[in-house]
Amino acid sequence: MTKTYRIAAIPGDGIGKEVLPVGQRVIDLVAQKHGFTVEWTEFDWSCERYHETGRMMPEDGIEQMKAFDSIYLGAVGFPGVPDHVSLWGLLIPLRRELDQYANVRPVRLLNGINSPLAGRGSDDIDMIIVRENVEGEYSEIGGRVYQGTEHEAAIQESILTRRGTDRIMDYAFNVAKTRKRKHVSSATKSNGIIHTMPFWDERFAAAAERHPGIGTAQFHIDIMTANFVLHPDWFDVVVASNLFGDILSDLGPAVAGSIGIAPSANINPEGKYPSMFEPVHGSAPDIAGKGVANPVAAVWTAAMMLEHLGESGAAADIERAIETSLERADTKTRDLGGTADTAGSEAAILAALS
Repeated sequence: MTKTYRIAAIPGDGIGKEVLPVGQRVIDLVAQKHGFTVEWTEFDWSCERYHETGRMMPEDGIEQMKAFDSIYLGAVGFPGVPDHVSLWGLLIPLRRELDQYANVRPVRLLNGINSPLAGRGSDDIDMIIVRENVEGEYSEIGGRVYQGTEHEAAIQESILTRRGTDRIMDYAFNVAKTRKRKHVSSATKSNGIIHTMPFWDERFAAAAERHPGIGTAQFHIDIMTANFVLHPDWFDVVVASNLFGDILSDLGPAVAGSIGIAPSANINPEGKYPSMFEPVHGSAPDIAGKGVANPVAAVWTAAMMLEHLGESGAAADIERAIETSLERADTKTRDLGGTADTAGSEAAILAALS
């Protein structure tokens, strides 16, 4: 019997509306080859919807998502809607209420792409950043007082729980067990952040004891960012809090050539709720509507989604097709030094899959 996956597609804003359909067409093609089908349901949740209704998504949006096997998201955010409104109205509630606590972002220098770092090749840049995704620095606890006066103050609390910290550590160590180097590096700042980061360090040490055979290292976030540039070959799996992981997972793809190629997954490891997959690049309003956006991140994200759903063969085919499409300048986009537009890049990927 043919397996059918129900996937919610949320193109969102900006270039999300251009690149997500590319990923959908790629998935539909590999589905034919590998004997499964995808039932797509599209949602118009976006800043455009916010302008029309005052909400990024309907009040029962989270409940609607629970009916799906997976969520495929394009981008969130557009001028005219403050970022904290768009993100806290859509992306962050989905992550939190569906308990997608593991944000997973591969960083790899693909064949056909030149790193901005001189002399670095594909063997030097191959890591996975595992970011705690539902607590940490991105809490709602805090506020502002005495607004508009000289005494105005803003307070923001960072929350790390033992349950939340231990489970993201365990997830990172389990990812490391699947990789050749079997190593986890922790991002911290315990020399300056006196409560949460020493606690993070303690839980990292406890996780290392629970997972013997995995090598470990610990870096303060400032020197870790420097070493992402100076020594990217030092890193295999990197585990980080919500804020630190967010920063590192933009720096990593930049080191690997372009944020336009960067995929990500918001995983609920226990499978109680659907996981959500989104390219890292954001809505890029400066190029939205011009047909020049790089679809590779959305397509690589599609591969991550199929891998998560158990379609490993299809996922591997997509990743090979991406690298084939990057071999020539006329089939890769301008941000990668090529001349192709979005349609040209898509055509090359689909041709490589045929």
